[in-house]
Amino acid sequence: MQATDLQSRPVPQARASCRRPVRVSAYLTANAPPPTIQGANQLDSLRHMSKVVADTGEVWAIKEFKPVDCTTNPSLVLKAMQDPEYCRFLDDAVYQERRRGNPQGIRPHALVADQLAVNIGTELLSIVPGRVSTEVDAHLSYDTMATVDKALHLVDLYVARGVDPKRLYIKIASTWEGIRACEVLQQEGIDCNMTLLFSFAQAVACADAGAALISPFVGRIMDWYKKKEGRDFAPEEDPGVLSVKRIYKYYKKYNYSTTIMAASFRNVGEIRQLAGCDNITIAPPLLKELEASTDPLPYQLWPQMSGCEDDHIRMGFHERELFDKMHGEDQMAVDKLKEGIDNFAADQRKLEELIGVALEKAEKQG
Repeated sequence: MQATDLQSRPVPQARASCRRPVRVSAYLTANAPPPTIQGANQLDSLRHMSKVVADTGEVWAIKEFKPVDCTTNPSLVLKAMQDPEYCRFLDDAVYQERRRGNPQGIRPHALVADQLAVNIGTELLSIVPGRVSTEVDAHLSYDTMATVDKALHLVDLYVARGVDPKRLYIKIASTWEGIRACEVLQQEGIDCNMTLLFSFAQAVACADAGAALISPFVGRIMDWYKKKEGRDFAPEEDPGVLSVKRIYKYYKKYNYSTTIMAASFRNVGEIRQLAGCDNITIAPPLLKELEASTDPLPYQLWPQMSGCEDDHIRMGFHERELFDKMHGEDQMAVDKLKEGIDNFAADQRKLEELIGVALEKAEKQG
């Protein structure tokens, strides 16, 4: 119906009402959170507010908690390999690489590790309805083109397994070089999960690079401040929680489509304080705690909320100097990014040592 038609129509007489007049906008206040959803338990309630992702590479946990997505990294893969059930994934990775011929070099088993991660990821995709995140070798975190090449290699391995690339996130450390690799990959239609994210500068740069998803590490931020200040933090004042809330408000205010997946939790209090975040990735012990609680779980984050105090910042390809300045001024982020890369690289080497033993055994058996 045209606006002129509406204007020409007679206005009906209002009927008498005993109700006190209330403006419609009173029901649409952006600052008011959505009504609390009472599920069977807090995990069930959380699933109505956020996409729940399992922070594990263990098949039993995926089957038990039925997350939408799942995520892995070298540390989780290494932990999973302690389970005898996973020997078949390693055996297949070794077999596939022996067929291709083992390359020589400083780390000759790195490609077998890629195949192992893809084998586990493919298994997880047979269980979850959504996506799996697979991490690029942390040794490449400061090399843009090597990161792009490794990401394309991982995608090729998944495709060879019959996996649609749209069911993948490629995990990349949120260094400047990693963020630039993300920009290249996103332009090629490969969605990236930017991990080891600790600073506001990293979050801004990832969004401007078009990252599909970021993973700010809540618990590791809190660890740094706990050590620095020598005290514990209540969930509502937890520095990791406050960091994610700041990023969330910034992204929503300036209409970024990048998904925020809060990660690396130390306790369920941190998770409860971020109820409503786009995605939340949770380890099995904390999933169990949430499942055991029937207390109400109110929204803490929602897209229309206000409260962003940050001006819009441009941090694209040409703003390296600004990124270095902002990120460098956050000592926590500098320390934790380096530590995270070093730890993932160390677990990657342990994984490759495990592969080396398996290869030796396979050679002896012919």
